[in-house]
Amino acid sequence: MNLAFGDTLKTWRKERRMSQLELGLSAEVSSRHISFLETGRARPSRDMVLRLCNQLQVPRAARNQLLTAAGLAPAYASRALSEAEMRPVLAAVDWMLERHAPFPAMAMDRYWRLVEVNAPATRLLSTVGLGPGDSMLTALGQNEELRAALENLDEVLQHAVARIRTESAHFGKDPVLDEAAAALSLGLTEKAQSAPGVLPALVPTHFRLGEQRLSLFSTFTQFGTAEDIALSELKIEMMFPADEEARELLTALAAA
Repeated sequence: MNLAFGDTLKTWRKERRMSQLELGLSAEVSSRHISFLETGRARPSRDMVLRLCNQLQVPRAARNQLLTAAGLAPAYASRALSEAEMRPVLAAVDWMLERHAPFPAMAMDRYWRLVEVNAPATRLLSTVGLGPGDSMLTALGQNEELRAALENLDEVLQHAVARIRTESAHFGKDPVLDEAAAALSLGLTEKAQSAPGVLPALVPTHFRLGEQRLSLFSTFTQFGTAEDIALSELKIEMMFPADEEARELLTALAAA
């Protein structure tokens, strides 16, 4: 009996709120077979493990864990961006970051550690002592310079907590992300935790830069066909001016 695989499969199925029947239908097997896999009465093939992972949207690292639990070899590697095989990827990341100037952009890993930043982001983050290698999860909770520079800190924390919890759910409850979300939630004021009214289309971050205010909103981009673990977890945040004042200030800083 392979209870390690069965228990893990059951955990992921419940995390995705699917019944055995629903998972069986989507994977084109019987609910009876799903039950046998979860109780250890049946042993999955490599194809079956990966098929179930696809239906449950299991992240690459967790797919390796399921394969290993089933007594099979892992399918996914985790390569450093500095490896030769990853040069086209690194070039693509650099291309996106550089061409986003004069607006800030940065690449972050699963735990919001800064991997690459463009010149405008370097200029902005350096004012609060942040750079490549630093974690934005930690900074939002502990970097007092950053917290003081964020005029709408509560709103920023609310959106960060929501995103962190969504990412944790994607990874099947990541303890590091869950701990970060809980810690940031404790920093919210009672007013921020109360039920909001009708929200605006966008809630920008208001960053105080000296005597000037920089209002920015963000988009996030990820590699859609990544099969490498680290690459599948890499996200690129591209920040845009939320008003004309921010656009003019960022343009002027880039020309200085």
